[in-house]
Amino acid sequence: MSIVHESEKVPLELTPAGVIRVAGSRVTLDTVLAVFKEGASAEEIVLRFNTLNLADVYSVIAYYLHHRDEVERYLQESRERSAEVRQQVEARQGVQNIRERLLSRRGKLV
Repeated sequence: MSIVHESEKVPLELTPAGVIRVAGSRVTLDTVLAVFKEGASAEEIVLRFNTLNLADVYSVIAYYLHHRDEVERYLQESRERSAEVRQQVEARQGVQNIRERLLSRRGKLV
């Protein structure tokens, strides 16, 4: 018996918004790796996210382990983009005073 070594495509896809997801799902690379870094096994990840299959999760984790520096840069850039968007939304919506507005409304309803 001979084992054929084939290159398998890593099941990751880049969305137009620049977010990397596990192919065929809405689960982001960030999410899978966050759970993995918390100590979850590939099997546990599949149980948490039923749209993923075990082979894909193992493939994504293997890719991360082989390309850790590159993936960590992506994750850092993703966190920075998220923080920027959050600040823009908060500035636009005046989130700073939301507690006071909600408490004010609550007092008017009671």
